[in-house]
Amino acid sequence: MSIIQKLREKAGWLVFGLITLSLLGFLLMDAFVGRSRLFGNRSTTVGVINGEKIEYNDFQKMVSQQEDQYKSRGYPVNEGMQQNIRENVWKQMVEDAVLSEDYTALGLDVSDKEVNDMLVGANAIPDIKQAFTDPKTGQFDAQAAAAQINQLRTIYKSKKNDKNYEGARRFFEESVPQIIKMRLREKYTSLLANSTYIPKWMIEKSNADNSQVAAISYVNTPYITVPDSSVKISDEEINDYIAKHKEQFKQEESRSIAYVVFDAAPTASDSAKLRQQMIDMKGDFAKAENMDAYLARVGSEIPYLDTYMGKARIQVPNKDSIFALSNGSLFGPYLDAGNYVIAKKIDEKTLPDSVRARHILVGTNDPRSGQPIMDDSTAKKKIDSIKNLVEKGVSFDSLAMKLSDDQGSKEKGGDLGYFTSDRMVKEFTDFCFSGKKGDKKVVKTQFGYHYIEIVDQKNFEPAYKIAYLSKKIETSPETDQAASGAANQFAGESRDAKAFEQNLQKGNLQKLLAPDIQPSEVAIPGLGPNRQLVRWIYEADLGNVSEPFAIGDKYVVALVTEINHEGIMTAAKGRNQIEPVLRNQKKADIIIRKLGAPASLEAAASASGQSVQKADSLLFSSPMIPNAGQEAKVIGSAFNKQLAGKAASSPIPGNGGVFVIKVENVSAAPNPNADLQQQRFMQEQQQRSRITYTLVDALRKLATVKDDRGKFF
Repeated sequence: MSIIQKLREKAGWLVFGLITLSLLGFLLMDAFVGRSRLFGNRSTTVGVINGEKIEYNDFQKMVSQQEDQYKSRGYPVNEGMQQNIRENVWKQMVEDAVLSEDYTALGLDVSDKEVNDMLVGANAIPDIKQAFTDPKTGQFDAQAAAAQINQLRTIYKSKKNDKNYEGARRFFEESVPQIIKMRLREKYTSLLANSTYIPKWMIEKSNADNSQVAAISYVNTPYITVPDSSVKISDEEINDYIAKHKEQFKQEESRSIAYVVFDAAPTASDSAKLRQQMIDMKGDFAKAENMDAYLARVGSEIPYLDTYMGKARIQVPNKDSIFALSNGSLFGPYLDAGNYVIAKKIDEKTLPDSVRARHILVGTNDPRSGQPIMDDSTAKKKIDSIKNLVEKGVSFDSLAMKLSDDQGSKEKGGDLGYFTSDRMVKEFTDFCFSGKKGDKKVVKTQFGYHYIEIVDQKNFEPAYKIAYLSKKIETSPETDQAASGAANQFAGESRDAKAFEQNLQKGNLQKLLAPDIQPSEVAIPGLGPNRQLVRWIYEADLGNVSEPFAIGDKYVVALVTEINHEGIMTAAKGRNQIEPVLRNQKKADIIIRKLGAPASLEAAASASGQSVQKADSLLFSSPMIPNAGQEAKVIGSAFNKQLAGKAASSPIPGNGGVFVIKVENVSAAPNPNADLQQQRFMQEQQQRSRITYTLVDALRKLATVKDDRGKFF
């Protein structure tokens, strides 16, 4: 023991040094090597838009800003949410890049006067109008808005010498630039939309065309009458079609996989074991007095909410049975969304379901950072002084506007509007829901001291305080090991595509497909978020088989089945889309040769083995033929004046078959009451709306965009 102790004493500095070096090496590897290991370089560029590089730090800064906004509103920023945020930020950066070039070319700008108008003028943006509109009069208080913004400007210029600096910084560095960007886009889209013009003759021509009605007789020889086996489509024909229609067959970088799932979800045995555990816990739960401590100790999925909740707002299974319990009694265990739950009724009262209150806050802690901003004794003296002023007749509204630290309600005289019992912290809720209308009281919460007045209470109903002991039904180690073992065995025996397929059949396993997975994706359809699997897919070669990936309650083994590079589709990739088109073209040639040049519909019917059919009331404005589907070429031929009086047309290759038609009649049903001016106005409005919604998408398609986000996330 003495030798070991001596080594510990003498070599302590060495151990510390080795640990430090190891940690430093790990961090450096993560920061600098991780990305190059995956993608072969150390580039800091996440993308290029029209030649302009988007750097990782700039991109991540915008992502972090949006994440902070979601967090401040109480939204969980999980892996799926992070992916949505990154996608939105990328789209915004692409939009900014493609629009800024046109803004510069057109000389568009936003003046300080316009910015001022959007903040405190008649055209203030909705968020500011809402914040500074008097709830009693409905009038926007521009002076109050200007005073608040000027105060923020002073704080912003002070450079972090004020507790509200961060809010001021976000306003001037994030919110105001967004407002300017919004106005620039409004100007740009208005400029284009207002250039829309539809001449009168076009409306008249459209009305004349759309008023035409035709009746035809026809013979349709469907393509299905020619067997698919008689028509072969080669790769050369597919490639030739793609070459003639390149715009239709552009593709982004993507990869496809086949995969097999080994289920590790809880079994019936796992569920039964948990249910028995819950039954065994009922005695202790019934005797427990400190619900908060007990539920925390046993690890309940639902923490104790020490407040009353109105009957109408409680939405749980078996709620009527729970309401009928006597105080202290239990109900359960029962199933609720994958959990076993035991409910314990604590108490029952008649309370309002919502309350309207106003308050004045003297803050002791910053609600964002949690840092202290005023000592407790000073805050208590200040709130007591405010209480005395109100009792002496000083306006509650004016004191709130001048003295309250709650920025969200001070401009409304402290008015919080109506809220339910779960919207406020416990101390605040207890007073507002247990007190009476008109009551006033000083209440201390985690935020500081509040002077509260209950303005109104409504919808009184039974309210319950209930404790829920909830346990999630989880996979047992035995179940998980069985699924993991099966997945590892399959992966170990399936090291290439051929073995993968053979083992699927041997094990009678279902093969699932996930096509066209892009580099930056996080979630794979059918599997959910798993960025590690996407990274493996882009590290692997064609035909590689993965080790098992744990995703939720399953293990997944994947096979890379397809690698698609950015550019034009290959014949193999485009075949599913193109082959039916080319097959029908070849079938049309076969049918046309069989029909020849029919002298009549009867001759066409005899040659094809089909019958003569009729279609009345065909509209020039609609491609539909009853019982035949969409056939625009046939409709166009029905209104072809050159076919008038002919016994039969030449064969017409359509969508579903080859048609031979005879035009029986073409007439018009004019509308003398048509308001050309109104039609013109409506069509111009539609075009303006279309420009507004499709403009950015059109510019994105014209832009040169290289997206390398997948190398960083």
